[in-house]
This record gives sequence, structure tokens and C-alpha cells, in this order.
Amino acid sequence: MKMREICVGITGLNAIDSPGPGVSVIRCLHESEDIRFRTIGLVYETLEPGIYMHELVHKSYQIPYPSAGTEQLLKRLSYIQEREHMDLIIPNFDAELWNLIKLQPRLRKIGIRLFLPDLNQIDKISKINLFDFASSNDFRIPKSKKINAQEELDKYEKEIPYPIVIKGKYYEAYITYNKEQLIYYYHKLNAKWGLPIILQEFITGNEIVIAGLGDGHGNTMGAVPLRKLYITDKGKGWAGVVIEDKEYLEIARKFIESIQWKGGFEIELKRNDEGELYLLEINPRFPAWIYAAAAAGQNMPLMMVRMAMGNEVVAYKGYETGKMFIRYSWDHITDISEFQQISTLGEL
Repeated sequence: MKMREICVGITGLNAIDSPGPGVSVIRCLHESEDIRFRTIGLVYETLEPGIYMHELVHKSYQIPYPSAGTEQLLKRLSYIQEREHMDLIIPNFDAELWNLIKLQPRLRKIGIRLFLPDLNQIDKISKINLFDFASSNDFRIPKSKKINAQEELDKYEKEIPYPIVIKGKYYEAYITYNKEQLIYYYHKLNAKWGLPIILQEFITGNEIVIAGLGDGHGNTMGAVPLRKLYITDKGKGWAGVVIEDKEYLEIARKFIESIQWKGGFEIELKRNDEGELYLLEINPRFPAWIYAAAAAGQNMPLMMVRMAMGNEVVAYKGYETGKMFIRYSWDHITDISEFQQISTLGEL
């Protein structure tokens, strides 16, 4: 039987100590037995390792940072589309979703599909609005405060006991144990991501994450929970094991149904010593460990592609528990000429 061919643009190829999901998503797609994928890397930095993994990424193009706005992004994607004829783009960074969602109708006109939530859904689960969303949907959440000025730190550090988790509005979180650390990370996050900054009560306990996929009509197409076994100093899971727990699956189902979520997502949870389960974050895209979910029997990136292309799919009903992932460092060897080409021409 002849295999179909689909060209997919994928971001998040920074497979570093704080990895993006892109390489894992590509690995999931290449597991397909009936679709041959041509994968196009859409990258921001010339040293994103996925650029040079030619067995996974067929060609890479630099694209403008989200701060450049929609018109610059559309101009660049139109250039790439003339050469590659992408059927679909799978974005893997939170900050790039706004521009792509706004451009969705114009991208469709040039043949590029997306499978994403709308801006209202993104806004509801953003870090700065998550407390309100959780409260209105009966999710337990740590005490949280939005900070728009350094002077507010004095007020809220009295309401939230140390250690305090301080978070950027898009990425990064740090545990602080005193006022000096709080001020230092406030300025660091403000300089990198802007205001507001989020202060959150620190919850001790086991970290649980759930990868899932919604169809945009309230139906759960896939959901796999995983317990982190090793966490880096940046808070990233470096090892984890797929677990079975109906409570976690119910949380994913409830989230998808309550907001009619469309696309991939990750829910971050923590269970404290008293057994209480807290919602920490909801990320509006697949996690970097998504290949572990595929290994457990739920290849959600592949299913999302099928839905985006208009194919009929059947929701996953189960998965294999006990599957583990362990990240490792690997020196990928390339040639300086490749680095020079992507640096000077913006494509490789």
C-alpha cells in the first residue's frame, strides 16, 4: 500500500537541558505506519540541536521571534510555504500561539492548517489567570498572586509563606527562601518575560503531569498521566514513569469538557503529604516527554495530525503503565559549514 506524504512544520527543537517538545513530537510522527512525514524545523536560534538531526528534521528555517508580530511571521511563513508546501504547523512554545491563532485564517488560504484552541481558551488557562479558572471549576490550587510592581512584593510575601515560587508569565519558575532571592528573580523574570509576575505558594509532594488531547468539542481523545522520578534544578522532569490513576484521567476529562479544549496540552499537579491534589499549571501544548505517552500506546501528536487533516479518528481508551523515560546527554556531531549556513542564510 502506498504511503501518504504530509509535510509538517514544527517548532521547539531546542533539545537542551530545558528541552522543547519539538524533537519528541517529530519522533511520534515518524512512528506512523501509513504516513510518510517530511518535517520542517521552524527555529529561532541557530544552535537548536534539532536543526542538525537530519534523520528527524529534513530542513530548517529561522523564523522571527513572537515579539516581531504577526505580519513578520506571515511574511516568513509564506516564503517557506512557497518552497516546502507545508500541510500543517505544530507549534510547541506557549508564547508563539497568539500570533499563529490570529493568523489562522490567512495561513489556511496558503494551505497551512493548524489544530489549536482559540485565544479565549488560551487566556483562561494562562499563568496569570489560572487561579480564577481553577477556582471557578473546582480545582484546588496553591495561593497565587499577580505582581505588577516590585513594591507589591512586600505585601504579598506576608500573605504567602516562604518558600515562595516565583514564575514568569510565559516560562520559568524559581523557589525562593528569602526577600533577597524574591527580588532578584522578580527582576530576572521581568527583564525576560515582562509583567505580571506570579507568586505562588510552594507545595511539597510528588509531581504528576498529564499529557492530553482534546477535539474542540469537549471530547477527550487521549490522556496519559506520568509521575516525575527525577527533577532538575530548573524544575524539568529528567525521568518519569507512566502510571494508572482514574483520578488523574478524570481531571484531564473535566478540563477538556469545561473549556472545550482543542489540541494538545499538559496539566501539572502535585499531591501533598496529606494526599491533597493541587493544580500547578496547564500548558497549552504537548510536553517534552510526549514520546513516552506514545510508547505507552497513545500517539497523540499523530492523532492530532489526522484530525487536523480531516480524518476520522477514534479516541484512545487505554495505555500501558510502567513505561519510563530517562533523558540523557548525547554529543551530536555536525560540521561548522552547517552552522554557518543556518546563521547566514536562515535555512539549512
